[in-house]
Amino acid sequence: MNVQRLIAVRDRNRPVGVEVHTSMQLPLRRATRRLATPPPEPAQIEELHEELARLRAQLADRDREAAQRELQLRASYEATVRALADAVEARDAYTARHAERVAAYGLEIARACGIDTSESADLEFGFLLHDIGKIGISDTILYKPGRLTNQERDAMRRHPVIGDDIVRGIDFLAGARQVVRSHHERWDGAGYPDRLAGERIPLAARVFAVADTFDALTSDRPYRAAASFTEARHVIANAAGSQFDPTVAAAFDDISDARFDAIRVALA
Repeated sequence: MNVQRLIAVRDRNRPVGVEVHTSMQLPLRRATRRLATPPPEPAQIEELHEELARLRAQLADRDREAAQRELQLRASYEATVRALADAVEARDAYTARHAERVAAYGLEIARACGIDTSESADLEFGFLLHDIGKIGISDTILYKPGRLTNQERDAMRRHPVIGDDIVRGIDFLAGARQVVRSHHERWDGAGYPDRLAGERIPLAARVFAVADTFDALTSDRPYRAAASFTEARHVIANAAGSQFDPTVAAAFDDISDARFDAIRVALA
């Protein structure tokens, strides 16, 4: 028995003057409409599938375009950072490619510490731009061949703060500021500019401190020849717990000489 017949039987048996309650009428009308609506034709179903496929393809295209734009933007950022790092190193012929080597060493040490370096360029940008504040140091101090006076040393020690001021407000360098400002802090709190100690020093800056010392020791300078990797490792191990984070120093020591040598040769 269909819905219309049920309604007819109900109406015949309903006493005269008694109306069906509104709450009963609406479900019955909806049921009647559903029964009266024919199912979609196969052609209509096919059109719906085609429309969904078209929309999915459009979304996929937009995702690819967004990913491509992100890659282009990151490449532009990297080019800008490298240009800034080159501008700093151009002032000192004896530190040629220092920033690139330190960045490569630092990323290797960071990975040994369990840091995921693939998700963000903050670490690399900070390593490359660590000395950007030296742009604000006078040539008289920067190129002085002899020992600096106390006043000159104080001026030189302002370069992390100057660098922090330079990169402040640049959104894509927000993460790099930690290294720029804190790369001369020491584990024992005797560093500068903020005399931070232990884990109060950002981890990126603690990693950089080891990488920077390693590169400085194993590079030729006008006043000395480069130390061997073995000698540099010995210096860093002896300073673990005072100048360097012991955990970072241990992770550094786990990296093979062959890996560091490959980096040095590539960036000679």
